[in-house]
Amino acid sequence: MDASVIIAGAGPTGLMLAGELRLAGVDVIVLDRLAERTGESRGLGFTTRTMEVFDQRGLLHRLGPMGTSNAGHFGGLPVDFGVLDSIHQAAKTVPQSDTETMLENWARSLGADIRRGHELVDLHDHGGHVEVRALDPQGAESTLTAPYLVGCDGGRSTVRKTAGFDFPGTEATVEMYLADIRGVDLEPRLIGETYPGGMVMSGPLGNRGVTRIIVCERGTPPRRRTEPPTFAEVAAAWQRITGTDIAHAEHEWVSAFGDATRLVTAYRRGRILLAGDAAHIHLPAGGQGMNTGIQDAVNLGWKLAAVVRGHAPEELLDTYHGERHPVGERLMMNTRAQGLLFLSGDEMQPLRDVLTELIRYEEVSRHLAGMVSGLEIRYDVGPGRHPLLGLRMPHLELVGDRHKTSSTELLRAGRGVLLDLEDSAVLRDRAAAWSDRVDIVTAAPHGVPAAGPLAGTSAVLVRPDGHVAWAAPGSHHDLPMALERWFGPSRTQHS
Repeated sequence: MDASVIIAGAGPTGLMLAGELRLAGVDVIVLDRLAERTGESRGLGFTTRTMEVFDQRGLLHRLGPMGTSNAGHFGGLPVDFGVLDSIHQAAKTVPQSDTETMLENWARSLGADIRRGHELVDLHDHGGHVEVRALDPQGAESTLTAPYLVGCDGGRSTVRKTAGFDFPGTEATVEMYLADIRGVDLEPRLIGETYPGGMVMSGPLGNRGVTRIIVCERGTPPRRRTEPPTFAEVAAAWQRITGTDIAHAEHEWVSAFGDATRLVTAYRRGRILLAGDAAHIHLPAGGQGMNTGIQDAVNLGWKLAAVVRGHAPEELLDTYHGERHPVGERLMMNTRAQGLLFLSGDEMQPLRDVLTELIRYEEVSRHLAGMVSGLEIRYDVGPGRHPLLGLRMPHLELVGDRHKTSSTELLRAGRGVLLDLEDSAVLRDRAAAWSDRVDIVTAAPHGVPAAGPLAGTSAVLVRPDGHVAWAAPGSHHDLPMALERWFGPSRTQHS
């Protein structure tokens, strides 16, 4: 085998997955058809959940200073994300190109083999391994084999098409333009500000003198393009909608996209898996696409590593689809709903008015903000009544025997964590047979309020992706059962 895992696509999803696999000691090859990154940034910033994910891997400092805010929207209607329970706010000013650079540097520092200019052109799942054919920058063909292949190669995924994944959904009904321009003074226009002829948005990108604009002209059917639109097309549409001439502006890049909505019926077929846009495409409402892909990678990485290394049975990979496909379904639902709100005409105004009233209620704001940010996600990890089961472990300051730490820092290495909050020798002894995969940490909470989800909690088992798999008291199944379910048989059972 050339590697344990081959990843197609070196965007944020593929790079995040490569880093997660390398943290677990799994050798990985990443193939990307582009010889170098484009420098284009369709995504700007991260949701609160992605901020938490990057923090748990110690990656936030690699991005330097960033603007954060609790201001958000749902379909163009303002929503205060400050109602959510997180130590982080959403990042608003980080270009996707910076995110990709950071993730590539991190993955390479861990030993990932990233091959740019190598395009996957064919594949075959032989049952015991996957074989792929790729073309190098000179057009020479090579064959690579690995036990597993993951397609992170975007909305037009070669892996998805060639492997025969079903990809049902709806075709695009509109075409939208995106452009980053210079040399024009435009007042900021928030998403959701509609005109008789369509919708436009504009806003500065940091302090670089660059303005991002988005244009959607009502009644214009989407085109099947093989090349990006010209800036002349974008400027003409802007003028028809707003009456303002921006044709004299300089443009850094231009792109077109639509509101097609599709979700694969399965995230896994045998030894081939999909993540990110390869598994789901949708209107980019609320900046959820890149963030969902990164979170797909964090859910999959530790599971795939456990299977590859022989720690866990292959059935663990079924939980990837079981947990992330419902997330994809809600992503499809909420982006379609948002598109109706900010792309429709005056006929939608009564609904906008009603939702504006409802959003004033904190419970409604919390629900919508949790949906867009990803903080609402709760996985089915087994029976139990503990309020944290299936949710992501909240940030908790801890005091151990010798030093202070936190629940976030304990996840840096990408391993499971059994957090013993009451210094129980019996608990630690029951988990000792999994200590090669799970860090057993005894620490006391520092400054935790009497109320809240951790009130009365004596121990928590946290998966490498940060989600709580078991907690005491309140879980109906025994700790060894939870450890075996998520981390495979113990060393004793293996021997």
